Amino acid sequence: MMRLWGRKSSINVQKVLWCLAELGLKEGKDFERIDAGLHFGVNNTPEFLKLNPNGLVPTLEDGDVVLWESNTIMRYLARQHDKAGRFTTNIKTQYESEKWMDWQLGTMWPALRIAFLGLTRTPEAERNHQAILKGYQETNRLLGMLDQTLAKKNYCSGNQFQIGDIVLALCVNRWILLNKTFPQQTGERADLKNINAWLTRLEEETCLNDIAEKELNIVK
Repeated sequence: MMRLWGRKSSINVQKVLWCLAELGLKEGKDFERIDAGLHFGVNNTPEFLKLNPNGLVPTLEDGDVVLWESNTIMRYLARQHDKAGRFTTNIKTQYESEKWMDWQLGTMWPALRIAFLGLTRTPEAERNHQAILKGYQETNRLLGMLDQTLAKKNYCSGNQFQIGDIVLALCVNRWILLNKTFPQQTGERADLKNINAWLTRLEEETCLNDIAEKELNIVK
């Protein structure tokens, strides 16, 4: 049985859990999940660090395969365990999806992460409100690029749901929740109609509602 290390509130663990759900793999039957990170600890133990020297979640064990980095884990799962063809695609669509995964990790998330960590993981007295506002407003600008793409496509890579949509949607979920929870600190959230329609489509057609945060996990 596969083993996944990581707490359910982690955005990177949620990516993997959503991918597993779309592949029809169920916790307790097809894989075991072990809480790790933040107040659960575990991720700094010698046993865990042998699996993942970064001391971060998620980490996946599948037989003799041990992987970390959430986007890599998703790519592996889609390749190794997609028996029903949920993510079957041609090479063009695959790499259209891949480019958005790399964009999420290297371009969009660094901006949103400043606001996210500043408001959910940093004590109020220590918050850099200027950096939080700047990071959130930069995320508005960056998501405008995705909104333009979604004006022409149902999903990030075309007309079929792909793992690229997973990583983007979970960031969009936090982008929305941050503004709802901390409207003064984030400033105005951009009204991106194509992203709104895409998110509604994902809520209706995928396992998003079972995975995404309904409210922010704020560590004080």
